[in-house]
Amino acid sequence: MNAVGIDVGGTSLRAGVVDEHGTVIDTARAPTPDDADALEVAIAHAVDELRSRHPITAVGLAVAGFVAVDRNTVRYAPHLPWRDAPVADRIAARIGLPVTLEHDANAAAVAEHTYGAGRGAGVVVLVAIGTGIGGALLQDGTVFHGAHGVGPELGHLRLVPDGRSCSCGKRGCWERYCSGTALATTALELLARHETASTVLAREFADDYSALTGRRVAAAAREGDVVAKQAMTQFAIWLGEGLALVADVYDPEVIVIGGGVSESAPLFLDDAREHYASVLTGAGHRPLARIRTAQLRGDAGIVGAATLAAAAAGDVRG
Repeated sequence: MNAVGIDVGGTSLRAGVVDEHGTVIDTARAPTPDDADALEVAIAHAVDELRSRHPITAVGLAVAGFVAVDRNTVRYAPHLPWRDAPVADRIAARIGLPVTLEHDANAAAVAEHTYGAGRGAGVVVLVAIGTGIGGALLQDGTVFHGAHGVGPELGHLRLVPDGRSCSCGKRGCWERYCSGTALATTALELLARHETASTVLAREFADDYSALTGRRVAAAAREGDVVAKQAMTQFAIWLGEGLALVADVYDPEVIVIGGGVSESAPLFLDDAREHYASVLTGAGHRPLARIRTAQLRGDAGIVGAATLAAAAAGDVRG
């Protein structure tokens, strides 16, 4: 029997039927409403669509936000309408199936540990790099939630005192130097600092630098653009710096790099590994974590949410 995993994002929700091998065998998608009741209706409709075609045992939700220790309540999600809402109970009442709730990075980590890059490892850290940085820690397959259900917030570790301002209210957070958004910011700083009229990025965005994105910087780096390559070099250094800090705290066996930016890993990961190995406390006298890119890519949240839901319902998989 199958479980449904639903990755609830700020723009859209993606639902998938996941079989016992961790394979997404069918999907449904809908825009994310900005009203809580409408969002729960949309989730229920997605589940109904999928179970009209497949037998379903349980449903798991992966949410970008603070999930309480009871794994039932969304305390706060910056891009979703839930505030201190018993989401799992409310959706379970709508669909008549057990519902499990988890932070999206934790769900992705479970998927990678069960089926992907972290399979078989005792201590796994997932660093999901996209617009910001999400983080998760697993020990022997068990998710670390912290005392109040919101740990670990790796993206808001402060790497640069008095550095770039962050939406969290602090300055110098890791995600302000190592994310898709940060990559664009670094490129803009380099464009402003140097004479770059001959570069691809300077010509393409001369009229509107605000339109520059991290994805475009990565593409320009592949094309050999000098500024883009410099930005990617800085990105790699900050990734290695942050990974060394994470490894000093958690001493993981495997670090999985996921999120949309991981698709550009050939541009930065080797340099990041080298920097990580050079600044890690006790470098040269301790084992290094294996740093791998995620294997499940965009399906990780769906697969992890479904895996957790199936386990909670008694249909333990893996």
